[in-house]
Amino acid sequence: MFGTIVNSLAIIIGSLVGLLLSKGIPDKYKEIILSAVGLSVILIGVKSALVSNELMIVIFSMIFGALLGEALAIERRLEAFGRFLERKIVGASSDSSSFGRGFVTASLVFCVGSMAIVGSLESGLTGNHQTLLAKSVLDGFTSIVFASTMGLGVMFSSLAVFLYQGMITMTAIFMKSFLVPETIAQMTSVGGLLIVAIGLNMLKITTIRVGNMIPAIFLPLLYFALCQWFI
Repeated sequence: MFGTIVNSLAIIIGSLVGLLLSKGIPDKYKEIILSAVGLSVILIGVKSALVSNELMIVIFSMIFGALLGEALAIERRLEAFGRFLERKIVGASSDSSSFGRGFVTASLVFCVGSMAIVGSLESGLTGNHQTLLAKSVLDGFTSIVFASTMGLGVMFSSLAVFLYQGMITMTAIFMKSFLVPETIAQMTSVGGLLIVAIGLNMLKITTIRVGNMIPAIFLPLLYFALCQWFI
């Protein structure tokens, strides 16, 4: 869990720096910075999405994962949790959507990437925290930009990162036999597609409910497990 703890702390520190810097940044600069970050997020997602050659597994994982997430209303629950945190931490706000938007967007960006998945797996399976430590540096700087443009909600995405990556790390030991390179590549590709969707949402090109697609990341693992048991 060491890597995940460091990652969460990096997001908190970066967010605090971003909040301090935001006071002196005019709105027009915040807007162009957010657009630049959105384009960069799309680039990261495209590179990750091209990792796997098993396109049918990736496609079906996206479809069935989206259906499952929609049924569970994951994004709505994330937004509700963001609003709950806002009420508890900052009380009523003149812009009630700002806190939740920052929380949900940052949580998705920090959680669904390949480094979050692979780094957490390495941490749980081998005790190697190098990937998560590298991710901590990247997330720290990203959170500075996010917090300066989207506000306090970004800092509380550290809680989502801690729970998400911690869960993967703790369960990796029990799933060791299923975590072959092909499966990890497929999970990374699905995560990459979700990152592309996040970037498009940040640019206000789409309004994709990315949170509802999170289960898709883990369906390649389920597929491999079923193949091992029944084929």
